Amino acid sequence: MQSKLDKYIKSIQNKKIAFIGIGVSNIPAMKYLRRLDIDVTAFDKKSLEQLGDKVLDLKSLGIKLEVGEDYLKKLVGYDVIFRSPTVRFDLPQIEKEVKRGAVVTSEIEQVVDLCPGTIIGVTGSGGKTTTTTLIYEMMNAQGFDVYLGGNIGIPLFDKLDKMKEDTYVVLELSSFQLMTMKKSPHISVVTSLAPDHLDVHKSLDEYYNSKKNIFKYQKENDILVLNYDNELTRDLVDEAKGIVKFYSAKEKLNDGVIIDENKIKITKGKVRNTVINTSEIKMMGKYNHLNLCGAILAVDGIVPVEKCIKVAQNFVGVEHRMELIGVYDGVKYINNAIASSPIKAITSLEDFQDKVILIAGGYDKNLEYDEFAKTIINKVKKLNLMGQIRFQIKEAVEKQLQKNTENDIEINVFDTFEETVLNSIKQAKSGDVVILSPGTGSFDMFRDYMEKGNAYKKVIRDYYKGEAK
Repeated sequence: MQSKLDKYIKSIQNKKIAFIGIGVSNIPAMKYLRRLDIDVTAFDKKSLEQLGDKVLDLKSLGIKLEVGEDYLKKLVGYDVIFRSPTVRFDLPQIEKEVKRGAVVTSEIEQVVDLCPGTIIGVTGSGGKTTTTTLIYEMMNAQGFDVYLGGNIGIPLFDKLDKMKEDTYVVLELSSFQLMTMKKSPHISVVTSLAPDHLDVHKSLDEYYNSKKNIFKYQKENDILVLNYDNELTRDLVDEAKGIVKFYSAKEKLNDGVIIDENKIKITKGKVRNTVINTSEIKMMGKYNHLNLCGAILAVDGIVPVEKCIKVAQNFVGVEHRMELIGVYDGVKYINNAIASSPIKAITSLEDFQDKVILIAGGYDKNLEYDEFAKTIINKVKKLNLMGQIRFQIKEAVEKQLQKNTENDIEINVFDTFEETVLNSIKQAKSGDVVILSPGTGSFDMFRDYMEKGNAYKKVIRDYYKGEAK
């Protein structure tokens, strides 16, 4: 019997395929199809020089290239168009092709559609990478044939031919990836919802509706796992098609996974079974303990609790997410470069009892900073700002200080990233915490948040000659 993948390949064998965006998600898929002698053209706004060596392999396989500022000018006559996550589906050139009969899809949509096994998907405005990784580690600890992929940076299209009916695929799914999704995972997790990515999405409604696609096409026997503590996420229960399960750090739910008296518990009616004490969890941050609750609930009935406990006791977290770089001269340095929106930065700051030295600012994503400013004046003693958005955050904080005259905070604005970090180091005294938690994007100075986080670590380690004291 032919697999879904075999049928799909046969259906596009003699068609013209376009890939818009020569990046992480598309390259393996376009190579895979080209090796099957399928006509593939890759489009990208960058020049050949900017794309660098990665186009050499594509050329050697016979993949045609259309690059540069007018890269979509020759998007004519294609049967299937694979878009990169951040390429909008409603670009005029794409819409013209769709009216002519082209099908728009993406690498991740085809993975969800063609996978012969079970998909577990995770989305949210924060916490999705950690939750996704925890689920994967728990499935792996149980010995399942399991793949990790999606927005976490691992494409899986070229792994489809290795997957079987008993395979599990754990996917982190961004709003960009979900925007045109027409099939939902069997198990879907929504960690939280808050404004983000309004530099790409046309409205907040579009952003939220994209997220909802993770469960919109579920059936009655599918599962939706929701964070009860986030009001927008909790309210999704009214639109759910399948079985809904909640987790919480605030509410003593009768059915779900909760944090109660510094213990993570699985609750079934009046029965509350302790899974693990939060003191045993290696990850920093109370919200990461909540992410652990979501992961445990997602694998409930699939992975034994004992395996979940083992993972929780050994998992130190994902890089750039409340990552402890080290303690130097009594100062604790934390890298939370992933905090690319106000809500992510707010969540990280709420964990601290004493006021911290905060490094924030970056790329303008058309977001509001009033709530971030309210948290800053209560949780930060020295605010060091850089990047495109630095003056907007400064103005928001000063506005809050006028309303709360008892709060005192030192605000500094710098022109370069290195200058900002070095001044933060010099300001710090033994017992202080210095945290990079930008509250916005990284694209004004860096390729992505990972490059920003690595630059932060390098400045600190270079200053202290690499060794924590």
